[in-house]
Amino acid sequence: MLKKTEKTFIISIYTVYLMYYYTTHNYTLMKEHNFLAFDIGATSGRAVVGTLKGSSLNITEIHRYENPILHLHGRLYWDIYHLYSQLLESMRICVRKGIKIDSIGIDTWGVDFGCLGSDGTILSLPRTYRDPHTCGAAEEFFSIIPREKVYDLTGIQVMDFNSLYQLFREAKDDFSPLKNASEILFMPDLLSYMLTGERVCEYTDASTSQILNPRTKEFEKKLLTAAGVPSSILRHVVMPGSMVGVLTDEVDQSTGIGKIPVIAVAGHDTASAVAAVPAQDKNFAYLSSGTWSLMGIETETPIITKDSFRHNFTNEGGIDGTTRFLKNITGMWILEECRRVWAKDNLVYTYPQIVEMAQSTGFSTIINPDDSRFTCPENMPKAISDYCIENGLTAPSSHSEYVRCIFMSLASRYKEVLDILKSMSEHPITRLHVIGGGCKNALLNQMTADAIGIPVIAGPSEATAIGNCMMQARWAGAVHDRWDMRRVIASAIDTVTFLPQQKIN
Repeated sequence: MLKKTEKTFIISIYTVYLMYYYTTHNYTLMKEHNFLAFDIGATSGRAVVGTLKGSSLNITEIHRYENPILHLHGRLYWDIYHLYSQLLESMRICVRKGIKIDSIGIDTWGVDFGCLGSDGTILSLPRTYRDPHTCGAAEEFFSIIPREKVYDLTGIQVMDFNSLYQLFREAKDDFSPLKNASEILFMPDLLSYMLTGERVCEYTDASTSQILNPRTKEFEKKLLTAAGVPSSILRHVVMPGSMVGVLTDEVDQSTGIGKIPVIAVAGHDTASAVAAVPAQDKNFAYLSSGTWSLMGIETETPIITKDSFRHNFTNEGGIDGTTRFLKNITGMWILEECRRVWAKDNLVYTYPQIVEMAQSTGFSTIINPDDSRFTCPENMPKAISDYCIENGLTAPSSHSEYVRCIFMSLASRYKEVLDILKSMSEHPITRLHVIGGGCKNALLNQMTADAIGIPVIAGPSEATAIGNCMMQARWAGAVHDRWDMRRVIASAIDTVTFLPQQKIN
């Protein structure tokens, strides 16, 4: 039995602790944070500063730069040193503008990697997934380990350019950088290494490789062995929200920004985008809309079944150890390729004009945008016409009809994929969140709502950069989990809801 004085002392200590906790906790939440997000895509990159204070979030782009592919001796490479120089320039811009940065995060596209020697030297420019050296590599690999087994181990949609098949082909070709590599780093981790000297293997980007087992969240050594590379070439996985390290002295001296922490955010750009979906509960699907359209759901465990294999769905990593169960769909690529062809005849259409064109006609032919002939044709309008003729459909006869056909076809394809998702989801899907640049296409959003029969919520368009910043905010203690992140995002950004108005067959 405690004496009264002892009880009073204990209560006093506890009171002091609570005062300290709530004071410091509230300070963390209300302090103004500036997060520097590098969001690098397959054609361009940008530096964005996310300023967070309480539930107020502002996103400001401070630098944009090209990410060109280098054609050298019949191979295609990423200029990693150009990207590194642009990261440094972005930091210098922050210094010149007087922006005090709290941390840095990097997200990129998936599957590609760089080779490091035993002393940490980058042995070569990374090969790009667009390099045709992987054509047919997947089918060749399946003669060693069957397709069904590879999918069962990884749950990843089979594409020739997945990291597994890049490694397989480069090992078979005796590619010198890989032959002499002690390890490889995926693109966001390679850039983080260049900034900090520290090496990690972040989960979401590693999950795109078709080497990671989504159940164990470890790499499958038997796949690496079959590819002809040692299992030691890949590091153990770290989860998004981990600290990589701080900027090196060289980076600090070059930029003047200071010894800033670099955080392993959701390194795959789609994972960062999905982290920014302003959903209130789990009953949603998402559509990351751009050149590619990625439609999926967020699950606690991977979905690897006969149906998911038959429909070629993929299980990629998300934040909090979740799985992004999704399907890659050809997106605005088809329209952009049509615009490129038309521009050769000096017919350049703005997006408002494109929308007017689609609304000006009642053309109703629907194509399958995922048909292989639309992957990389020399003339996209001709490819569409040929598809229609071969399938007994009325081909478009004007540019307006082509645009209408593309929009209607994408909405129809979204319905097909969403219906499959509904059949495999463990929870109901009551709305579709459209994020990324495509969320600004109001006509396509309305067509999609009409096709799928549930509300479409558009926004944010800057989802990837926002997700990157919010994962840094989470590391800083300004938010707690993905639902807290999403509450902040929902209160900070404007969305537009499109309700079904008429049924599209």
